[in-house]
Amino acid sequence: QVQLVESGGGLVQAGGSLRLSCAASGASGSIFKINDMGWYRQAPGKQRELVARITSSRTTNYADSVKGRFTISRDNAKNTVYLQMNSLKPEDTAVYYCNQVLVTTAYGIRSYWGQGTQVTVSS
Repeated sequence: QVQLVESGGGLVQAGGSLRLSCAASGASGSIFKINDMGWYRQAPGKQRELVARITSSRTTNYADSVKGRFTISRDNAKNTVYLQMNSLKPEDTAVYYCNQVLVTTAYGIRSYWGQGTQVTVSS
């Protein structure tokens, strides 16, 4: 079974930076292909929203609220997606979830989610 493991969240002051990572792991050879990868976030009392996505051809798209401050990237060799977050604002405070659309030998194409990592930006 494939699992996504996130890291890099934490507490930071406004204007600071954090880098989130999300690595997919599973039985050796089980991940055949990685399609889209992305980051979403959910603040208390709000719906989960898209932060950024990156396709297999490395085309990216961002929420308007993070354009120019966040950068998404991927390392296919490591089955990992990153989110570099700069100039953080208190309104960026949320639980951040990664998402990877993977093709595996056991289950074919499927969307997987990480467990979430808390990002808190103090003013």
